[in-house]
Amino acid sequence: MNMYFHLRAVPPPALRNSANWMRRLFEDDSEAVRLRVRGHREGVLDRRYLDHDLLYAGVPPHGAVDGPRTDVVLGGRPVFPADPDRPPFLTLTAEEVDRVAGYLASADFEVLWALARETLLPGRDEDGAESGTRAAFESAHRDLTAFYGQSARHGDAVVKWLVL
Repeated sequence: MNMYFHLRAVPPPALRNSANWMRRLFEDDSEAVRLRVRGHREGVLDRRYLDHDLLYAGVPPHGAVDGPRTDVVLGGRPVFPADPDRPPFLTLTAEEVDRVAGYLASADFEVLWALARETLLPGRDEDGAESGTRAAFESAHRDLTAFYGQSARHGDAVVKWLVL
């Protein structure tokens, strides 16, 4: 099963507190999604989205308690769909998006990686697994920084959802 965690910028006046509206927000074809991703109006994380959250929010029990670090991936106010088997949508206000963008703009990837490295890497570094894993996380960090930065510049809110 392919799972992708999507983050979508939404102008605050257009945002609805409706799971049906949010579901339709993520029904675009793959080409429309690609165009928004290139324009930093949408972000996509692969099935390792929980690991990306760990990179920012920290490794329990020493994780961040609250604030922009915890909002990067899995933070936000939940909006539950009618189907209890589907994950909730998560929403961030424009103000929260601005705080996340500021955090990411000042975050040092090297420090984040050093703190999460042992948890994010496979058992041991076989055949250069670390460089590939690290590069994937660093690329996602750049993409998230650009997405949140662009969203903050436009004054947008963000809706997130795990698309199954």
